[in-house]
Amino acid sequence: MEVIRDIADFPRLSFPVVTSGTFDGVHVGHQKILQRVKERARQHNGQSVVITYWPHPRLVLFPEDNDLKLLSTIDERTEQLRSFGIDYLLIIPFTKEFSRLSSRSFISDVLVKALHTKVLVIGYDHRFGKNREGSFEHLKARSAQYGFEVEEIPRQDVDDIGVSSTKIRKALESGDIPTANKYLGHTYTLTSTVVEGNKLGRTIGYPTANLAIPAPHKLIPANGVYAVWARLGTERFPGMMNIGTRPTVDGTNLTLEVNILDFDRDIYGHTLTMEFVEQLRQEQKFDGLEALKAQLAKDKEATQRVLAI
Repeated sequence: MEVIRDIADFPRLSFPVVTSGTFDGVHVGHQKILQRVKERARQHNGQSVVITYWPHPRLVLFPEDNDLKLLSTIDERTEQLRSFGIDYLLIIPFTKEFSRLSSRSFISDVLVKALHTKVLVIGYDHRFGKNREGSFEHLKARSAQYGFEVEEIPRQDVDDIGVSSTKIRKALESGDIPTANKYLGHTYTLTSTVVEGNKLGRTIGYPTANLAIPAPHKLIPANGVYAVWARLGTERFPGMMNIGTRPTVDGTNLTLEVNILDFDRDIYGHTLTMEFVEQLRQEQKFDGLEALKAQLAKDKEATQRVLAI
């Protein structure tokens, strides 16, 4: 997949089939649209193109909205779209100036002049342009004038899936990872850098890689212990991850730490991607480190069982 961050750099393609949206999490509802884009591109021996926006529009239009939690950073979203087999990704910087672009200008400047769109595929009730004034009906009525075909994914097709970003967020915030992953169509991921910790884990036989807290609006699942897969570059390792304040040692700040099973490498400064599989238990306070160590042994067994290793 070719990633383009400046619209002026977008190449002239033979038959671009385009869709547009924030695609936060790239969940199964999004995948319905993406699959159709790929199908139409194949029919014409063309190219699948996704337009997405960063920062998230709500962060620009409503900066005081501190409650917004995103399922994916732009880097995570890019990798999810890459794994789905999209040919071209155009990331448009979302600014207040861009938000004032009329739907007519968006169509003429972006879809027609820059991308030379042949087919535009959109989800039902998708709107675009200033004040979301652009609609499927508007596009359909003027498709001949614009020089591209417009296809809308029927409401029934998306509703039958019964998925929304809100449902996924609620599942993650309650620790219900299987439900979140079902709606996502892939494992929920969190990517961060390994940083120095207090090295307490190694004193009880469970050394952990401490992760930097990610971007403020990235959703962190509920506090607790999780069975995860830890991706380090192209390698993938089983692990058990703790999210919480570590009450057993009177911690107060949120920490993210993962014990990668049977792993002994110095990975400070490296990037880890956590794939969440299941919450093993909620965070709890133990009567000292020996009690915690005994529980961690049980957590390890549960992790091996969940991950089938």
